[in-house]
Order: sequence, then structure tokens, then C-alpha cells
Amino acid sequence: MSDQGLRITDLHCSVEGNEILKGIDLIVEPGSVHALMGPNGSGKSTLAFSLTGHPHYTITGGTTTLDGTDLLALAPDKRAKAGLFLSFQYPAAIPGVKVANFLFAARQTVKPGELTPGKFRTLLLEKMDVLGMDPSFLGRYLNDGFSGGEKKRLEMLQMAVLGPKYAVLDETDSGLDVDALKYVGDSVKSLRESDEGRKTGFLIITHYPRILQHITADVVHVMMDGRIVKTGGPDLAQRIEREGYDTIREETAARA
Repeated sequence: MSDQGLRITDLHCSVEGNEILKGIDLIVEPGSVHALMGPNGSGKSTLAFSLTGHPHYTITGGTTTLDGTDLLALAPDKRAKAGLFLSFQYPAAIPGVKVANFLFAARQTVKPGELTPGKFRTLLLEKMDVLGMDPSFLGRYLNDGFSGGEKKRLEMLQMAVLGPKYAVLDETDSGLDVDALKYVGDSVKSLRESDEGRKTGFLIITHYPRILQHITADVVHVMMDGRIVKTGGPDLAQRIEREGYDTIREETAARA
């Protein structure tokens, strides 16, 4: 069996002694898009933070590998270097740090010495052109005074510049208007069509199915109470749009 993929097996995670994840099994293949849906409080964001090594989230069981590498054995920065990217639900503002400097530092951290400053700027401008972003964006301070849509534009640019193997988008649609939501979808599509992003696997974590109108998912999972209770194709997201989560909750209870 190939070891390629972001492979999560029987993952358990606790926060301040409370078990949140109760045995997650999930495989995100290179180049695929998986959507993880579920009501608020089901454990979706806990999964995202546990994958990236947040210190407040304690893994109590299970394994996670990234193309065969034991992800849980790595420090958070090493996980990023291994090819994991997390798009935050609420990106932090850092006044005084310019966007261009931040992106160069991020690229150097993940892929040290690969590009000179001049070549990096060329790459950066190319990515901004693909994403339809004005170069003046680079002179602004990181997320300082940014709208919700602008913060997501910056995250999409960061993702394009880093070219991760696997990208976890944690409720990246939170608080976005229709235009910003479409922009996120177009950005993911552009990255998937680029040379660096063609094999990127995506795990899109969301509460509402509306972002899946702009990003076509290969597989849709539903999480409830720290477990994945149902997996299907894009039609599963459409069913949730029509019926909500109650029907799936009733089906899960009937099987228990």
C-alpha cells in the first residue's frame, strides 16, 4: 500500500482533559479535495489544530502521517516544512510587519535558500497576477485593518507562494460575503491548476455547504461529536443544504 497522502488513523485528541476527537479516520490523497462538514462544536477545528501541533491540543491516541512521515512526532514548524499548511478561521494582525517581508520569511522558513530575494519577488508578482491582486497589497502591514475578504486573499496568496503538499482550510468561509467566497474558490482552483499546486491535497473544513458551490469536493465527510459519521460524494453536501444535519444525526443514532 502506498504511504502517500495525509493519513489520519484512529486519532484521539483532548483539550484541558476533555476528549474532543474520538477516533478520526481520514485519508486525503495528493491532488484531491476533501470537505469536512459538521455542526458547531463537532470537533472540526480541533482536528485542524491537532494536525498543526497547537500546544493546547493533546493527542491521546492514533497516528497521522504525511507521505509516510510521522507528523505527530514533528514540532509545528517542522510540520509546515514537511508540506502542511493551515488557513486560520481568524488570521491575526501583526502591525509593523509588511506583507512582502512576511511572505518572504515564510517561504524561506519552509524552503530555505531556494530563491533569492529577486527571484522570490518575481514569483510573488506572478502569483498575485494569477490571483488578480494589486501589487500595492505588498506594502501593507500584515492583516492590519484588513477586511475579512482581504485576510482570506492574503492567505490564498501565502498558500500559492508556499505550494504546500496538503492544505487545511479551517472554516475559511467564515464571515465572507459572496464575492470573497468566490475569490477563495477561484484561488483554490488556480492553485490546483498550477505546477506547484497540481498535487496539493485539500481538507476544507466548513459548517455551511456554500463554499462547495465554488470548490468541487471529491469526497464529503460529516463529523458529529468528535467522530466522522458519514462519508459520500458532492451530493452529500447538497443533501445537508436541503435537510440540515438533523436527519444525519437521527440516522447515526439509529445505527448506534
